This record gives sequence, structure tokens and C-alpha cells, in this order.
Amino acid sequence: MRDGESLTVEYELLTDLYQLTMAQGYWESGQADMQACFHMYFRDYPFAGGYAVACGMAQLADLVDTFRFSESDIAYLASLDAPGGGKLFKQDFLDMLADFRLHVDIDAVVEGTIVFPHEPLVRVCGPILDCQIIETALLNCVNFQTLVATKAARVCAVAGAPVAEFGLRRSQGAFGGVWASRAAVVGGCASTSNVLAGKLFGLPVSGTHSHSWVMSFPDELTAFRAYAAAFPKNCVLLVDTYDVIEGVKNAITVGLEMRERGERMAGIRIDSGDLAWLAKTARRMLDEAGLCDCGIVLSNDLDEHTIKSIRDQGAKVDSWGVGTKLACAYDQPTLGGVYKLSATKVGEGSWTDCLKISETAAKLTVPGVLDVRRYYYDSGTIAGDMVFDCNTGVADAETIVDPSDDLRRKTLQGLRFETLLAPLARDGKTVLPSECRDALAAQQRCHAGLLTLDESQKRVLNAHTYPVGLERSLFERRHELAIKLRGLD
Repeated sequence: MRDGESLTVEYELLTDLYQLTMAQGYWESGQADMQACFHMYFRDYPFAGGYAVACGMAQLADLVDTFRFSESDIAYLASLDAPGGGKLFKQDFLDMLADFRLHVDIDAVVEGTIVFPHEPLVRVCGPILDCQIIETALLNCVNFQTLVATKAARVCAVAGAPVAEFGLRRSQGAFGGVWASRAAVVGGCASTSNVLAGKLFGLPVSGTHSHSWVMSFPDELTAFRAYAAAFPKNCVLLVDTYDVIEGVKNAITVGLEMRERGERMAGIRIDSGDLAWLAKTARRMLDEAGLCDCGIVLSNDLDEHTIKSIRDQGAKVDSWGVGTKLACAYDQPTLGGVYKLSATKVGEGSWTDCLKISETAAKLTVPGVLDVRRYYYDSGTIAGDMVFDCNTGVADAETIVDPSDDLRRKTLQGLRFETLLAPLARDGKTVLPSECRDALAAQQRCHAGLLTLDESQKRVLNAHTYPVGLERSLFERRHELAIKLRGLD
């Protein structure tokens, strides 16, 4: 966020009740200070694509900076009754919460980084009570914003022209709308209509007028002339209130009048109908009138699929307005990211692996204190991602094994690599550099990351999957631990 400004959220109560009941359980059982390591990751590609764009880490830093239980928070928790009678929370536990401060170390991929399933986006280490109590809020931050940033990247990848996000009116509430606008810019949008997001995050804002502007005047031409007079340097006229072709004719009249005054009509916007045909027709009409520098803006329930179709039909579009299907991640409501315990330790001892085994093979977790190496070919294209244990390192062969299919392996030895997780907080205090909180810097990071993908991984349909695997010794360790926990050894 910009200097001294924040979007007020009570993160300490932005949680599921069981996080707080478990916290009391840890506290009562003497385990509150046991050290734990959790990782946040997702299991499948969003939108059936070939990548995701990490986002939400700036809000996660805001969570750490502001995490405090207020007097009213404590009073509310004290008022809760247990189903079996009496109060749910004990007074001694609530007294502890009143003075509670986070003491976690958080490492995360930097916003705008291209990421993939089954690799940690966030690692949280610290007292198990602290790690547990922020789980829900952390997932809320990263899941939603990563989803929207990914959708924005997919839309912008096919748009061929600037995309403006304007989904606030249909987004998931005020907070969801504000963070969605920011995430959309991280994913590549040139601007947002959301003025509050513009103020809080320093985002470019844009907008024109609505149909009601036209309807409030005696006729469309009068409305257009009034708007041109009010905004001679930002004149984009919405031409589909009554009839698009007549609207374009009226816009041409106003555009020529503006030219005579030494002004310029920036563009027209079409928000309904057969957008491809109308855009081509409007372009021809504008060019024939000599208004070749007048742009065409299209909107109306657009997404990457409709935009690609319109462009494939030969329409020349200068910018796009994308709302509902972007800000609401319309075709996939959740990323499905999870937060899983992977290791514990007591005192100054060594880490002990933790592994969750379920009846669903895909839900088998990965033990250890994890990080990700990203390998690159000499061409700059990424070659594969290795999930490895920070405490045991990487074997010389540098081989990755697909966690769901041990026959799929790849050796990355000798290739250049970088490690993805970077410090976000230490001992409950954020250390995230200001440039890693900036949405426009994250947008540039996203753009650069997309250039490292093979074109097959960026396809809108039937994208090629990218190799992400466990470091071989880690894979084998997980396999052995799973056998032991199942009682099969």
C-alpha cells in the first residue's frame, strides 16, 4: 500500500473458529511453543491453463503488521458459549491473546512470480499456535488474489491491447473488490475503474460514462456533445445506448467538431451486440470519416475466450474493458490452495517430518522444511522446478520426480537456477522490501516471467504442463515415511 494507508481488516478474527479452539488446545496441552513448519500450495492449474501468477503477499505482509487482538475482539470471544454449556474459551487463554504477538518467520514467492501446482508459495515457521492462528487469513489472501491475477494474465495475453479492469460492482464485496483490482493489475491490466484501489495501491485508474448519461439528455448527440465539452482530453463515447450504428454516426459528428476546435475524440466504446462485427463496421466508418486516430473500446462480459474469438475474426480493438469474468474469476471460484503441516521440532532439536496420508492419493503431503529451485535453459526458458528440503539439500544428480507419478523424472544438473522463496517476515515483523509490495513492479515481474514460459504453456486451451517435481531423495523419503505410517513396512 502507499505511505501510511491501509484497508482496515481485523485479521485476527478473519479466521475459522477451529483455529482459535485449536490454539486454546495447544496452549492448554503445553504445545503452544512447539516449533512447526507449514506450507501453502495449490494442487491443480487454475482455469485449465498452464501456469498461475502468485499474488496476495502484500496483503499477507499487512496481516503480519497489524495482527493484534483488540479489547472488543477479546470481549466477543469471551461471549461465545460452548455447545455443551458454559463458555467456549477460558479466561486465562483470552488473557494470553490480549497480549499476543506473532513470532513467525514467513518466506514466500514474490508477487508476480509465475508458479505451478504442488510447489510451496508460502512457508511459515514458528510456534505452532502462531502458525495455526494465521492459516485461514493467509489462505484468504493468497488464494483469491492468485486466482484473479492468473485470470488477468490469461486475458491480457490474448488481448493485444491494454485491458482495463472494472468488475467492482459485481465483485465479492468491498474488500474482495479492492484486492481483486490490485491483483488484476499485477496480472497485467493497464488500469482499473476502482478509485479506492487506485488511491490505496497507486494503480492507474480509467473510465468513461454509462448509458444513463446518454439517457439523461434529450437525445444521444446532445449527450455526446456535452460529454466532449466536459472532458475534451478524455472523451470516449459509449455508442450502444439506442443503436450502435447511429451511435457511431453521432460520435463521428462530435469527433469532427472536436477536431475543428483543436481537440481529439479518444475513442468510442461498444458494450453490447455482435462485438466483432460492430467493431469492424465502426472502424470502417471512423476511418472513412477521417477519424483514423479514434480508438475502439469493447466491453460486455468479456474473458480470454471471447477476446480471442473477436480478434480471430479480424476486429481491430484499441482497448478492452473486462469486469465480471475477471474480478470474480467467473469460471473458477477458487484456487483450492491448502496450508499443511510438514515438520515439527522441540527446543533446539532437529526437525521431525510430518506427513498427511488420506484415502485420496493427490492429498498426500510433502514432509520437511521446503523451498523451490527454478532451473533455466540457456535460452532463458524455464526448464523445471524442484521442491527440496532446505535442511538436507539437493543431491548431485539434481533429479526431480513427479509427486504423482514416479516414472516421470527429469535431470536438471548443470542448469542455472534460482531459489523462489524470499523472506517476508522474521519473528513476526515484516521484512518485505517496498518494491515487493508494489503492484506495478509485480506486474513487470509477471510480464518477465511469462516470457520464460514455452508458448505451449500459455495456450488458452489445452496448455502443456510444466515439470514440477520433488528432489529425488525427498521423494524417496516421503515414500518411506508413507509406508511406515500406513504400517506397511
